[in-house]
Amino acid sequence: MNLELLESFGQNYPEEFDGTLDCISLAVTCAFNKRGTLLAVGCNDGRIVIWDFLTRGIAKIISAHVHPVCSISWSRNGHKLLSASTDNNVCIWDVLSGECDQKYRFPSPILKVQFHPRNANKFLVCPMRHAAVLVKIEGTHRVIPLEEDSDLNIVASFNRRGDYIFTGNARGRILVLNSESLAVKASYKISQGTASNTAVKSIEFARRGDCYLVNTSDRVIRVYDSTEVLACGKDGEPEPIQKLQDLVNKTMWKKCCFSGDGEYVCAGSARQHALYIWEKSIGNLVKILHGTKGELLLDVVWHPVRPIIASISSGVVSIWAQNQVENWSAFAPDFKELDENVEYEERESEFDLSDEDKSVVQGEEAQDEEIEVDVAAIDRVAAFCSSDEETENIGSLQFLPISPDVEESEDTQSTPQEPPVKKHRSHDINLQGAPTDETHPLLNKGKDKPAAKKGRPRLEHRKGK
Repeated sequence: MNLELLESFGQNYPEEFDGTLDCISLAVTCAFNKRGTLLAVGCNDGRIVIWDFLTRGIAKIISAHVHPVCSISWSRNGHKLLSASTDNNVCIWDVLSGECDQKYRFPSPILKVQFHPRNANKFLVCPMRHAAVLVKIEGTHRVIPLEEDSDLNIVASFNRRGDYIFTGNARGRILVLNSESLAVKASYKISQGTASNTAVKSIEFARRGDCYLVNTSDRVIRVYDSTEVLACGKDGEPEPIQKLQDLVNKTMWKKCCFSGDGEYVCAGSARQHALYIWEKSIGNLVKILHGTKGELLLDVVWHPVRPIIASISSGVVSIWAQNQVENWSAFAPDFKELDENVEYEERESEFDLSDEDKSVVQGEEAQDEEIEVDVAAIDRVAAFCSSDEETENIGSLQFLPISPDVEESEDTQSTPQEPPVKKHRSHDINLQGAPTDETHPLLNKGKDKPAAKKGRPRLEHRKGK
């Protein structure tokens, strides 16, 4: 796949519905790997279905948990998957073998898990009504510090490179901590005019640049520049770059994310299957994508390098993409598209072996120039590399091998030997003061209601804020 040929000169966001991915069981959450070649979908029966996104086929099914999978995260090289279940268990899976490497038991429900962006030996866990926890693979953990009067409803996220951990609470307080020392480097409070508190629901970082968004309960998505926030220091007052909201319907946002290049912000409505897309630099609403009426949205993710969005509702993954218009004249400059048949007049010397009518060729022009083409070197594709990387990660897992089903004859048929099952390591994570009687919100709300009418999603185009 040549990414340069896929770059469009027009808008770089999805425009229409482009099919569904049916995991058989009900999908709950999903995540793309770093290159966007694989999509991992966590289901309500505990399975993780890995889709080959180029062929839109199932590449692997991991029987991961017994209870629904509520959060999922890829390691940087794509060889490991981190998943959390509603039964308070967090597991690390080997993607190629489908086996569990590590298992961690928590005392309270887990809302979110996230691998460290650069170090696969660390991950971040957000337990319910407890401070976030930074866990090392061998089982040791550190609780992310809180302020003295802090609320316990904490959301947390690594920044793009994992240097800092950003946390937010139900009082609108944002803390920025060093991911190694856990020292507070910056802090501020989200102000909402006359109201005193506005709860932070989620923090999401862009894959490109230093921007991040904060989704709050006042129905406003605030986009900040992390360098400016760090420069303001403790108790600073950084101003958001953009404030994005639905001024007409006052929509509450279920899930927000950035586009792969960080130029667009997508937010999924909490009341219906509707995706709102804003341009980050200007702040104008460029597109609203409507799914089937009556469906509730569970998750939204944007493809890392292409203008494609995957959304989950009613247990099915919906794909949103651009309308591809075939332009055959782009392949050859002298190609002409004809509306009707035209009689072609052949030149006298068109099919001659040697052109007799051609003028005398100059001596220098007669010899073709020899151009040396380097076929060994691989050019750096900017979309696949971080700004501080010279080359792509060679050891990354981009595709899953699939063995073909070959029917063996009865003579050569042998009894297949089961590979030895690798015993995973289990760790009990003890958290002081963690609530043990809480029910996961995914189980509280019940299952997603099925749609009353099935039909093709409709589109709506709006401009302006």
